[in-house]
Formats: sequence, C-alpha cells, structure tokens
Amino acid sequence: MAEIRAYAARVGVMPTTVIQRAKAGGGRTWSRWESGDSSPTLQTVDRLRNYMAENPPSDVAQEGDAQ
Repeated sequence: MAEIRAYAARVGVMPTTVIQRAKAGGGRTWSRWESGDSSPTLQTVDRLRNYMAENPPSDVAQEGDAQ
C-alpha cells in the first residue's frame, strides 16, 4: 500500500485512481484495503506493480530519456 501511495503522490492522483487505471479494482477497493475489510491478492499486487512500472511518473521518464 505504501508503494501505491507513493506512486499516486508522484503522479498527482489518489490511490483509488491508480487502482482503477491498473484495472485492479473498483472505486471502493482502496478504502476496503485501508480498513482491513479485504486485502489485495498477489495477482492484484502484480497487476498494480506492472502498471506503475509501465507508467512511470513523468520526471522519472524524463530522467530515463536523458541517459
């Protein structure tokens, strides 16, 4: 969850938006995870990590382009 929070902050969106863009859950998924009512599966975590890796924050993409 810390990874999602950090990524969301860097791209300027809410964690819920990251989850939705990664097609890893709906609008209430994040609140359920935070409250402990549910937890992400390993498949969901993989999907989120893949999405974040494939869609880096623009400052990271620009640094990579400069090299």
